[in-house]
Amino acid sequence: MMPRVYLETTIPSYLSAWPSRDLVTAAHQQITREWWERRRSDFDLFISELVLQEAERGDPSAAARRLEVMREIPLL
Repeated sequence: MMPRVYLETTIPSYLSAWPSRDLVTAAHQQITREWWERRRSDFDLFISELVLQEAERGDPSAAARRLEVMREIPLL
């Protein structure tokens, strides 16, 4: 059994957002992308209904990108 990880809304947001001009945010985005590419398959990922509700808010195209990241992640 693989370790389980609960993803909160920040992870799909960093993965789907345009690169930030803010250096700290850009670094968080890059670290998140690297983890997603290299390590996500080492864990069973889960999200909650609240994460989906948060991800649906805001700009419709940004929300669609966030939801696409979470499309195959099971709900708790």
